[in-house]
Amino acid sequence: MQTPQNIRVHKEDRILEIVWAEEDVSRLPFRLVRQSCRCAACVDEFTGRQVLNKDSVSEMISAEEVSLTGNYALKIRWSDTHDSGLFTWDHLRSISDLLNNVER
Repeated sequence: MQTPQNIRVHKEDRILEIVWAEEDVSRLPFRLVRQSCRCAACVDEFTGRQVLNKDSVSEMISAEEVSLTGNYALKIRWSDTHDSGLFTWDHLRSISDLLNNVER
């Protein structure tokens, strides 16, 4: 598990910026992070199938509050009132890797 060196929330740009290392920075759109929530309300606990309709997440979604959970995750309260997901470092890294593969 790679631990971020720094985390910045750019509310105006709707970006979660994670500095993993000096030359390794992830800039994750809020909407993509929200669409990737793995809590029990968004993913079926038994099948692992996503039940959240990704299209239902507004492009204008914002992170109202972001806080550390231990030394392994972020807890985010979203503008759509959703706040039950934990975003572990590994999960945020996988979102970043997915985004980087799509952009190439």
